[in-house]
This record gives sequence, structure tokens and C-alpha cells, in this order.
Amino acid sequence: MGGKYYISVDCEGAACVVGTPGETGLGRGDAWRYACRQASLEASAAAKALFDAGAERVIVWDSHGAGVNLEYDLMDPRCEILLGAGHRGRFVGLEPDFAGVLLIGYHAMAGSEGVLSHTYSSKAFRRYKLDGRPMGELAVDAAVAGEAGVPVLFCSGDDVLLREARELLGDVAAVETKKALSRTSALSRHPAAVCQEIYDTVLAAAREGARVPIFTLPKPLEVELIFQNALEAAMWSVPDRRGRPFESPDELTRRGEVESVRSLFNTALL
Repeated sequence: MGGKYYISVDCEGAACVVGTPGETGLGRGDAWRYACRQASLEASAAAKALFDAGAERVIVWDSHGAGVNLEYDLMDPRCEILLGAGHRGRFVGLEPDFAGVLLIGYHAMAGSEGVLSHTYSSKAFRRYKLDGRPMGELAVDAAVAGEAGVPVLFCSGDDVLLREARELLGDVAAVETKKALSRTSALSRHPAAVCQEIYDTVLAAAREGARVPIFTLPKPLEVELIFQNALEAAMWSVPDRRGRPFESPDELTRRGEVESVRSLFNTALL
């Protein structure tokens, strides 16, 4: 109980979100607006639960796309809100004295059968591999938090995302928002029911404390990125830990070592 928490909010994993017909992702129309609203409500339910469990501080990070998606006036007014783009690194201000991070509305990794599955950019990346293993945004963010000494307290998303989380983290507190039927269809739970279960589950998790170990990746860290096309690969430029360009074994692949997962994201605007 008590302490500080950090909530990262994506939008694709929220209840009743399946994207915009004819587009690779959420788009910017009615489907996007609904996703933003529902993700906001799910995040607010988590934040309220944290405060009701005695939290002293809760940062809510709008981590989808350019960081200007959520309906901030729907948030519990005790929250602080991180939004916008242009800063480097993930989880700005996260320190070891935080009790946990929560990952709300997350989606499964690129190449999986989850709803709107991708890793950071469906346009850019076909596969994202760290330490020789395919990883998605949940794994990367768990590792970034872990490098700061902070465990994952809770996550939510579709059934494919939750399977990914449990294979990676173990018995993490979680709420399933929907069952993936295809990349753009799902059997979803009612949005209000999901918000209520998020509140109940986060309240219990905050009182109990994180029940999974801190997740970390090796240092230095092997990175392999497989791009969707040669143009995207040619546009990507991040130095390895010795300041050299990543290797290019073929026109779609970039491979190299960085000091750590945090240093990769402190170097790149990703």
C-alpha cells in the first residue's frame, strides 16, 4: 500500500477496439476516438484503485503514437499526466522508489494473431528481437521498468497479449478485455465490465504488492530489427554501443549490440 505508480496506456488493447476498416491500425476516425475514450476509462479505473489503496502519486502516460490520444478530463483528478512526443526514452521520471508499473490497453507483438498486433510501428517493423527472442511492447516496457528496478504490477489487453505476458512474467495480475478472432475482430467483454474488473484487480494488486519478479534483459543487449521494406530499413539509424552503425546482413535487417534496453530507447525516438 502507499507509494508511487506509473501507468502506461496504449489504445489497441482496450475493450471493443478492433481498428478502422481498410487501415492497418486505429486510423483517426470514429474507431480511434472510441479507442481513446475507452483506454482513458480503463486507465482511470486503474488510477482510482491505486489511490483507493493508498497511493501517494500516480503518473499516467499517454504512450500511444504521438502521445496525444486520451481524454484527460476523464482521468482521476489526482493523476499527473505525461503526454506528447519529442522526448527520448520510455517512462520519463521512473525511479527505483516506484512500487510498480501498470500496462493498460496493450496489444500483442508483431507476427502474432492478436488484435491489431504490431511492435511500435506496423508500417516499419516486421519483427523486433531482443536477446535473440521476438519481443513486443509489453516485454520491452517491462524490461525498461526492470532496468529502473521497478516491477510490473498489472497489465490488460486481449487473450493473446495476456498469454504473452504470462509466458514472459509469470502470474502477473491481469484483466482480459477481449478474445482475438483475427487481427481486426474480437469477441469483447462489455466496456463497463472491463473497467470494473480493472478497478477490482488493481486494488487487490496494490494492496498485495507485485507478485512477479522484476523483469530484466542482459547488458549489453543484442538487438535485431526486421523491417517491412528496404525504405524503412534505410531510414532507421541508431549507433551500437561502440558508436558504429548496426550491421546489415540483408536489406531488411539491422543487427547490433547496445548497452541496455534503456539506452536503445534513450538514443532512438521510438
